[in-house]
Amino acid sequence: MRIDVLTIFPDLVEQFAAASLLGKARRSGLLDVRVHDLRSVATDPHRSVDDTPFGGGAGMVLMAEPIFATVEAVEPPRPLFALGPGGRRFDQALARELASSGGFSLLCGRYEGIDHRVHSELVDGELSIGDYVLAGGEVAAMVILEAVGRLVPGVMGNATSAEDESFSDGLLEYPQYTRPATLRGLSVPEVLLSGDHGRIARWRRAQSLVRTASRRPDLWAARGGLLAGEERLLAEFGLTLEGPPARSADDVG
Repeated sequence: MRIDVLTIFPDLVEQFAAASLLGKARRSGLLDVRVHDLRSVATDPHRSVDDTPFGGGAGMVLMAEPIFATVEAVEPPRPLFALGPGGRRFDQALARELASSGGFSLLCGRYEGIDHRVHSELVDGELSIGDYVLAGGEVAAMVILEAVGRLVPGVMGNATSAEDESFSDGLLEYPQYTRPATLRGLSVPEVLLSGDHGRIARWRRAQSLVRTASRRPDLWAARGGLLAGEERLLAEFGLTLEGPPARSADDVG
């Protein structure tokens, strides 16, 4: 899968994409991440890619010509998304959608934005990672790279890992524990040590329900609350959605 990133700070993205899971996937050939410097096509001595806005105002605007020229030179895979506040909100569903595509490209904005002719004539859409202001699109590009890249088949060592994660089915992930079983008087829930994989799966599902209802009411409302059989599942482990969850031997920690 090929993902191209167009930016004026290529080292930021390149170093990120060369490390950890993404770096391993690139070296194995599962991911083809290409980072392009918009300044490489600039023709003036200062390699200028920005200018003052028409009509006045503070700050600078990324010029259209270097972006058009870069796209023409490298022919990045489509769709090409600009990163900015007006775009479709990036979430896990969109990450899965992009991971199943043949590839896509990301254009990182900077300063006060990008010449609007890029938006109207060149890019295929816009993506946003949230309602807050960043200095540029590079951090957003790295978020999307990691969220999408790890879902590409073969990138994660255990393919089932992605299926149990937060947002995979509209719920937050259940709590995780590792050795030792007892630490500073705090014990791992007994159910996780039982070897009963069916009961462990039910406990984890129940914990995901409680976590989502209490911590992310927006996600809880979107799924429509409890589904058939889930109230009985909560009762099996002494859990409730009204107030703090009931604590039992199977819910220590």
